[in-house]
Amino acid sequence: MISLSVHEFAHAYSADKFGDPTPRSMGRVTLNPMRHLDVFGTLLFVVVGFGWAKPVLVNPSKFRKPRLMNAIVSVLGPISNLILGFIGMVILYVMLNTGVMNSWSKGASDAVMVFLTLFYNLNILLFILNLIPIPPLDGYRILESILPPRIMAKIRPYEQWTVYILLLLVFIPPLYKVTLGPIFSLTIPITHMFEMIIRAIFPF
Repeated sequence: MISLSVHEFAHAYSADKFGDPTPRSMGRVTLNPMRHLDVFGTLLFVVVGFGWAKPVLVNPSKFRKPRLMNAIVSVLGPISNLILGFIGMVILYVMLNTGVMNSWSKGASDAVMVFLTLFYNLNILLFILNLIPIPPLDGYRILESILPPRIMAKIRPYEQWTVYILLLLVFIPPLYKVTLGPIFSLTIPITHMFEMIIRAIFPF
């Protein structure tokens, strides 16, 4: 709820600031999860661990520089998840190294540690996933803003099939191992980089 809501809010807020009234007219410039969560996508998260939120509708023609600003709006969603992941790691690191949890019960401290660990891992994963240039992911919208229109015109007829391809890559283990698996392994160097930054900032 936190990760997806902040992600979609980042799209809506930036589009609104760039001059597109569409997200605000649809009530998406908010952190309220109820405005962003998709019922079926949320149910799938609970059942199979993979789902989605309602996409923020954006009209790039309302932007002063449509291609550039559309790329920025698209990339800010994944970046918001990267920032959330970093914040989660900072909170966990500080709590572990300052004795904040010493007076807590073991159950409470374990629950917080598990939540924060899942929180930063999930957000780093969402950052990587959403940068993959496959529709309906943000990476595709970024690519759409960068590639010449004549090339995009050749790609668009295949957009309707890419969602099914993405689902096959997620749910068929052999395909996952040779496609998304190596991509998601990028969470490891990102986590290590964050650890180095955090230790430099907080030399406990």
